[in-house]
Amino acid sequence: MPLLSILAASALLSCTATDGDTLRCGAERVRLIGIDAPELPGHCRRGRRCAEGDPWASKDALQRLVRGRPIRLERHGEDIYGRTLAFAWAGKVSLSCAQLRAGQAEYVQRWDIDGRAGRCR
Repeated sequence: MPLLSILAASALLSCTATDGDTLRCGAERVRLIGIDAPELPGHCRRGRRCAEGDPWASKDALQRLVRGRPIRLERHGEDIYGRTLAFAWAGKVSLSCAQLRAGQAEYVQRWDIDGRAGRCR
């Protein structure tokens, strides 16, 4: 891996939760890999099966994980909405895993990479 990629992957960021599976880190929107959280009102497209649960509780849980902590991203391209797809950590805590374990998101195998998020359930 080129040195610039290693440095970019290891940079620590300040982020906020926009919902239970998405962060905003400066101008970058980041979609957590391998999970689907309940959608905020009006965000579940017609014909899509959206995760069940309380979208506000899911967003609040993710916000508590990132609040005041530097976030490390391992980027894996972009989704169709232009969001960065990434595994993210607050210290040693995987944000995807924490949301799954807290029951604030569902595991989606087809959105995972090498089953990494699935192994933490």
